[in-house]
Amino acid sequence: MGTKGRMIVGMNVDELIMLLNRALADEWLAYYQYWIGSKVITGPTKDAVISELTLHATEELGHADLIATRIVQLGGTPILEPKAWYEKTNCGYEAPVNPFVKEVLKQNIKGEQCAIETYNNLLSVTKDSDPITYTMVLGILADEIEHEEDLQSLLEDLDAIIRD
Repeated sequence: MGTKGRMIVGMNVDELIMLLNRALADEWLAYYQYWIGSKVITGPTKDAVISELTLHATEELGHADLIATRIVQLGGTPILEPKAWYEKTNCGYEAPVNPFVKEVLKQNIKGEQCAIETYNNLLSVTKDSDPITYTMVLGILADEIEHEEDLQSLLEDLDAIIRD
């Protein structure tokens, strides 16, 4: 299957696998950032934010699954060691050391903005050369944009409460 996947891709497949592994590292770190944030968060509106963070964590894990599957289809190997996530990540990881809801939201918005940039780059790289990866990335990008919008709305709700 890996060789067939390589044949339908009109670009440097090793470069594509490297970019996908970087995105995979981002997804795992985003998953954990959402998941742990949902456990430690404090402050007003935290229940609504916990629900959103938990949903986003599940969706980031789904993205990781899609990306790992595509890497294998292309004949590559997904990152095997969690410690490599830090070496490969585009977006990094911010521990919620200040678990106040506003700070957690701001950290996650920043992460989503980086993810949007990463997937926009992957779209441009695969647009004319790999329709399978392009379509997968387009779906993931739509989720990331929705995540960023959801988090921005929660932040606006929080700001409205704090101002009143």
